[in-house]
Amino acid sequence: MTEATLLILVHQLLFQGMFFAKNCMLRRKLGKPIRGFNPEANLSIAFFALFIALSLYLASYPASPGRLELMPDRAAMIASLLVLLINLLLALASLRHIGDSWRVGVIEEQQTQLVQNGIYRFTRNPYFAAYLLMFVAYTLLLQNTILLVLSLVGCGLVHTMILREEKYLARTHGAEYQRYKRRVPRYFIV
Repeated sequence: MTEATLLILVHQLLFQGMFFAKNCMLRRKLGKPIRGFNPEANLSIAFFALFIALSLYLASYPASPGRLELMPDRAAMIASLLVLLINLLLALASLRHIGDSWRVGVIEEQQTQLVQNGIYRFTRNPYFAAYLLMFVAYTLLLQNTILLVLSLVGCGLVHTMILREEKYLARTHGAEYQRYKRRVPRYFIV
């Protein structure tokens, strides 16, 4: 097992572990579904699984197709570690601060509170931003053009999910959401 494979496995254990723990605890607490079955969410979940599986495959074969060495492997490992640390901290803050308003995909029939505190004071979509950082980290780690292209596709899918969620929040929370939207960027800078 390569160092890159081990890093991806440990990261996924932590990142997806937080995700599943939050989903299970909230589902049990609320006694109702917390996952919406939207085309955007379903496609994105399948894409994330593909991206992670391909990353693991490419990590297992250092001379893999699409390899483009832009920096020494040790530097790529260190840069990736830093990005993944930020990814995990961002995901943890996101899941902690959102409380009972956490949902996976839009559930039209459920109205949640509009969370504007904690990490949500700086970005409206911290968990989605964490996924974007995962794309960056794995692409840096493996220095692979295939992952770079897939990362761009992943960014598009995440953006599509965000746009769907924004429409729902605008309908549900009206003027309060519009004020929040003007005050807090979608990601961190835009």
